[in-house]
Amino acid sequence: MIRFISTAVFLFIFLVLSIPVFFVEWLIGKRSPSLRDISSLRIVQWGFRRCIWISGVRLTVLGEENVPKDQSVLYIGNHRSYYDIVLTYARCPNLTGYVAKKEMLKIPLLSTWMKYVHCLFLDRSDIREGLKTILEAIEKVKNGISIMIFPEGTRGTGSSELEMLPFHEGSFKIATKTGCPIIPVAITNSSAMFEDHFPRVKPADVIIEYGKPIEPAKMPKAEQKFIGKKVQEEILEMLKKNREMLA
Repeated sequence: MIRFISTAVFLFIFLVLSIPVFFVEWLIGKRSPSLRDISSLRIVQWGFRRCIWISGVRLTVLGEENVPKDQSVLYIGNHRSYYDIVLTYARCPNLTGYVAKKEMLKIPLLSTWMKYVHCLFLDRSDIREGLKTILEAIEKVKNGISIMIFPEGTRGTGSSELEMLPFHEGSFKIATKTGCPIIPVAITNSSAMFEDHFPRVKPADVIIEYGKPIEPAKMPKAEQKFIGKKVQEEILEMLKKNREMLA
């Protein structure tokens, strides 16, 4: 419980101390929105790295060289833990917005930071609003901001990350409509940090692997319609390989 309490205390202090920082970031944004974006990104990444340190996670990262540094991308990952966001966002090389459930808007201060770093909020119960969110994500990518989405729609609760939920194909319109590369992200064993023994946070061995870019523009139109299945298969292969590494 010590790690859980330490994480909760750190997040509370971080968010409270953020109140004057929001004003400073607002002033920076008035003169240079791009500078505000970068400073907000680095502040949030600093906070997430502290959370990772407190958790005691033993993190292995593979394939990071596959992530282009000179263009926006669509990250697609499997989702088993709240820590998936913390672990992956801390490593984003450039501006990246995450697609989160709209309920996150109700959390004061945290939702403000999420808006500052270009996160989008998805209403999973309203198809029309969901489409608006995808269109917003498309505009973000066109403006050089990468997007990370977990297309299972919710955290998986099977006995292992190999039991993924079906990927929602609509998520991939972000790539097919912009031509940006898709980066498959396989997150192995993250639920061992928290969800497997809630509410305790425990040290665990976690592997994040970034697959090679998939470029929709180079695929036949017929294959683009089922690109979600292809990406999920690639993530599954990485998960199987990395699961064996942890055995």
